[in-house]
Amino acid sequence: MKKTMNITWLGDQRYVGVNENGQQLLIDNSPTKIGVSPMEALLGALATCTAYDVVEIMKKRRTPLSSYRVEVVGERAETNPKRYTHITVRHIASGEGIAAEALEKAAHLSHEKYCSVAASLNAEIKLETVVE
Repeated sequence: MKKTMNITWLGDQRYVGVNENGQQLLIDNSPTKIGVSPMEALLGALATCTAYDVVEIMKKRRTPLSSYRVEVVGERAETNPKRYTHITVRHIASGEGIAAEALEKAAHLSHEKYCSVAASLNAEIKLETVVE
């Protein structure tokens, strides 16, 4: 299955990404920032991917969450490319009958088995560059 995202420069350091269904994402590294940076978007993609999994796993275990958030902190290299060298994903949840062990198991299942963003970050990806 292929996914596409077309990115259009809006001027300065601002871009809009549009997927095949027309949904948009504003990526902004300009001085008057109104969107997220590319590296923040990566952290957001990881957090959202794992959050989706955890919510679904807990629901299937008949222990739905009443509140839930994911905090992601990425540490970047000092030299170029300033890639992430360490990412901490913190799952914070509550709900009736929610056990810390069950939440921990759901988070580990997501990170190790289901979350495609986490798997992509851990994978060796073939990157092809084409210039037209």
